Amino acid sequence: MKRNRENMEIVWQTPANPPERHDYIFRNGIRYVKPYYFEFISHAKNRWAGKTIVDLFADEFKGRNRDYYDSAVKSGRIQVDGKTVPVSYRVQSSQKISHFVHRHEPPVMALDVAILHKGEDVLTVCKPASVPVHPCGQYRKNTVVGILQAEHDFAPLFPVHRLDRLVSGLLILARSASQADIFRQQIESGTVQKQYIAKVVGEFPEEEQIVNLRVNFNAREGRSTVEVGDTDEKDNKTLNGKAACTKFTRICTNGKYSIVSCHPITGRTHQIRVHLQSTGHPIANDTLYLTGDVNSGSRRAFDVVKSNRSLNVKCNDNCDSQPEYSIEDFDIDPLCTNCPNLAPIGYDGSEEGLWLHCVRYSGPDWVYECPYPEWASLS
Repeated sequence: MKRNRENMEIVWQTPANPPERHDYIFRNGIRYVKPYYFEFISHAKNRWAGKTIVDLFADEFKGRNRDYYDSAVKSGRIQVDGKTVPVSYRVQSSQKISHFVHRHEPPVMALDVAILHKGEDVLTVCKPASVPVHPCGQYRKNTVVGILQAEHDFAPLFPVHRLDRLVSGLLILARSASQADIFRQQIESGTVQKQYIAKVVGEFPEEEQIVNLRVNFNAREGRSTVEVGDTDEKDNKTLNGKAACTKFTRICTNGKYSIVSCHPITGRTHQIRVHLQSTGHPIANDTLYLTGDVNSGSRRAFDVVKSNRSLNVKCNDNCDSQPEYSIEDFDIDPLCTNCPNLAPIGYDGSEEGLWLHCVRYSGPDWVYECPYPEWASLS
């Protein structure tokens, strides 16, 4: 789709446009996506009806300020049912609303998406930490699915299970919807076993630890808490957490850290992380769940690791030939609130992956495994 905006020809992408190898820029161990023009499409919800188009965006999409939305409506970057509207236009329920943006995706660590098994029906890979599995939020091309399509021409792909963005390890992807449905049925029937490993604070108990604590995820805060019992004795309120169980077995320890095998029986958001926290042995670099007296010491140790780490940087040809990006690598958009920066505001690519890694999934007649990461060695 081509439109002429600000005296330049713009090619607008939609979700139908596949990622390509040349969409990426590599710099200092970080994978960036070249900013591109994209059409976000939504349909007006009932609660939006009657709001002016500018009020709607200012209230519902707070990533940009009101002045930007005012300019975007006037310039035609925001349209209703494919037409330019005045800033005073009042939205009606179910109308198609298009927002044409210069899209800057957050950067991720430039680590290989290593292919572990390639079959006719199934693909398994080692997912790098910091990379989302599939398009979500601000991520579209900087995802495992996007990178595999751009660099290996694997499409379509259907992720069989979830891995949080900061978690690394085994990821199973079905190569057809029918195969994905087979895996889904097995997972829902409880016939699939999962194993992760984590590097935790302190000397984890030698005997197996079974944690049966409800997990309550707070989407607003982006973190989970555990709940005990069926009611809150203090407030006499029914607890909202979902039943959750994880089995933990120590693999090794040096007294300061331990490597722990984690077997989640259920699959709640941040379940392993918050259950480990409840044992007093949180993941050693999990700043979201490090608490109390383990916090400062673990953070200091983590800072040392950050300063000394080296990345297996992904390069298209060889690392010596990879140039640092310049403004000439992408078009500067006059209405874009992120230009001339490559990453969106608030993202600098400096985050680290969690010391939590998926190593094994097994079903009724199949097993897939992933090698241990370097941090799993305490020597």
